[in-house]
Amino acid sequence: MIARDSQGFQAPTAHATGMAAEGRARGLLESKNYHILAHRYKTKGGEIDLVAKRGDHLAFVEVKRRKTQEEAAYAIQPRQQARIAIAAEIFLGEHLELAHCSASFDVILVSPRQGCAHIEQAFLA
Repeated sequence: MIARDSQGFQAPTAHATGMAAEGRARGLLESKNYHILAHRYKTKGGEIDLVAKRGDHLAFVEVKRRKTQEEAAYAIQPRQQARIAIAAEIFLGEHLELAHCSASFDVILVSPRQGCAHIEQAFLA
């Protein structure tokens, strides 16, 4: 079934909206001189939206899009943080050449009106 808005136009799907937000987040990171190593990295334990590297630092990035950045921030629950941490461990196990890098769990909050906000070291695992 195709979702339509009040005027009959096809509404973007959640997947399309999420992909667009990840594209904006990717652009923000690249503008900060990060190199994107992985996009939608999936494991049995969890998924990481973006894995980015700048110098000797890795950022495991969760992207959240909501009406406001505040709503997006509240959408990242502890259970999801734990799944991201598991996926990060698996990623590092598969990329031993990155073992020397420092790492952080970052969040990029995306809102139609407020744009993107990059929160470095948003949570600990």
